[in-house]
Amino acid sequence: MQAPQPPASEAVVYYNSACPVCDAGVRGQRERMQGCDIEWRDVHAEPELAAQLGIDIERLRERLHVRDASGRMLSGDRAFAALWAATPGQRWMARLVRPMHWLTGPLYKLVARLLYRWNRRRGHW
Repeated sequence: MQAPQPPASEAVVYYNSACPVCDAGVRGQRERMQGCDIEWRDVHAEPELAAQLGIDIERLRERLHVRDASGRMLSGDRAFAALWAATPGQRWMARLVRPMHWLTGPLYKLVARLLYRWNRRRGHW
């Protein structure tokens, strides 16, 4: 007989705690989302998640990823928009960012790439 499985979270967030900027942002977001059905997974502490997700570990370290309740994997600005849409007081940001993906997508990728390179130079991973 199998043990009962815990109910699936509404969403799973994959973040990199080795990046001080990312870690601070996630800590703040977690505080704002207390009571929300979100599972937080640290890819620095659990690098095996990359293989489980079929995502290159360096890409997983570089960008925020969210698996939403429907199972879709979102990254970058779309991952942030999904979190903001579920956060009281931040839903307006999701409504603002989603239609502007043409701008926020490339901007997020640029900032993420710069942060990634800075973290690599600092030896964070």
